[in-house]
Amino acid sequence: MRVVTLAEPDDFDGWRDAARGLIADDVPPEDVVWQIGDAPRDLFAGEAESRVAPPSAGFSVPRAFLDLGRNVVRGSDPERFALLYTLLSRLRTEPKLIEDQADPLVRRLDRIAKDVRRDIHKMRAFLRFREVVDDGGSRYVAWFEPDHHIVRANAAFFVNRFASMRWSILTPELSLHWDGRALSEGPGADKGDAPDGDPTEEVWKTYYASIFNPARVKIGAMLKEMPRKYWKNMPETQLVPGLIAGAQARESGMIAKARGERGGNSQVAWEALREEAMGCTRCPLYKPATQTVFGEGPIGAAMMFVGEQPGDQEDLAGRPFVGPAGQVFDRALDEAGIERARVYVTNAVKHFKFEPRGKKRIHAKPGAGEIDACRWWIEQEQALIAPRMTVALGATAARSLFGKTMTIGSNRGRMMDLPDSRGAAWITVHPSYLLRLPDEAKRAEEYARFVDDLVQAHALAR
Repeated sequence: MRVVTLAEPDDFDGWRDAARGLIADDVPPEDVVWQIGDAPRDLFAGEAESRVAPPSAGFSVPRAFLDLGRNVVRGSDPERFALLYTLLSRLRTEPKLIEDQADPLVRRLDRIAKDVRRDIHKMRAFLRFREVVDDGGSRYVAWFEPDHHIVRANAAFFVNRFASMRWSILTPELSLHWDGRALSEGPGADKGDAPDGDPTEEVWKTYYASIFNPARVKIGAMLKEMPRKYWKNMPETQLVPGLIAGAQARESGMIAKARGERGGNSQVAWEALREEAMGCTRCPLYKPATQTVFGEGPIGAAMMFVGEQPGDQEDLAGRPFVGPAGQVFDRALDEAGIERARVYVTNAVKHFKFEPRGKKRIHAKPGAGEIDACRWWIEQEQALIAPRMTVALGATAARSLFGKTMTIGSNRGRMMDLPDSRGAAWITVHPSYLLRLPDEAKRAEEYARFVDDLVQAHALAR
């Protein structure tokens, strides 16, 4: 039995040197005991491993193993060193093993590494410095309780980001100190060693409360990304329970405002709704998109048209239906005797979903989750506009309005009632469908049918 003693819980270099010697001596994983520092020895173990041998001839490991190993060693699983050595041993005869995500050992090590990466991110995102004054002037001190041994892994990040500050990061395991020139380590600390707050926190909390938007509140997602264990170290999170409790009231108030009496205040209500939508992050589509593309048209319009989502030109212009499909739509409205300036036009999804191909952005169909995330905005637009007829242009729009899949073929050409007494609806194709038809005769036939749909919907709206 071999005993390997590592200097620190995250000592990857020590583990790698010891593993090389063990592999060179063909020591099987079950004959190795791994321990850290002065940890109690296994009573049945032999002498400690001290010799480091070169790796076996011809044996090398993929770079992915080294990257995996560095993160696994930073984990808190007490078996991590043994598990990693087991994988290393198997790689000698199974060189592609690390690519096999179905293997239980590989899956377990990947989970450890993933948890470590997440913990590294949490420390960078949720650590808060507070100012104290000592003999050298201002020093900024932070307290953090990591789940894994990731403090040293994050040292370079904080040095680079706060190079001009004097700071200390205190954790139960060890402390980091930066004096503006050199980084040093110290023993672990208690939370009581860190300050509770500083004068700048009131300013920060005021700012945080001012930008809190009920349209962005997704409590489940928030708790997943920012678990409650971090709240006690962050000044702004002291406000979160009250802000969440008030979000529903604020949202209800905004809806009530939108549903107010028609008149001079209606335009103000619509503008407030649009401004809220500009900061919407209900689904990930806001990240690559240029901007939110909200609806446009007169308040109280008799007809409301709902398309699928903005296209490339709409995303850049910030207006719905201004691209090629919009040109077809405008021409069809004109032939149907409908003035676009007298109808309200919007989309089921407010951000452009696309796939980059070189310099071009190719339209990608929004998914059910993205459609459902945007339904809140459609419902508020409907509440404010209160149209007599809502026309769904395509299946995505129909799903948004009805909350379920609605096939064009079986529902086209007949008036239906929207759920929750939101008025009448009419389903037809999206203008982009007409652009995709390769046969000219078929395209002309379908265009004429589309115009006829608009004529019938217009007649019902009147």
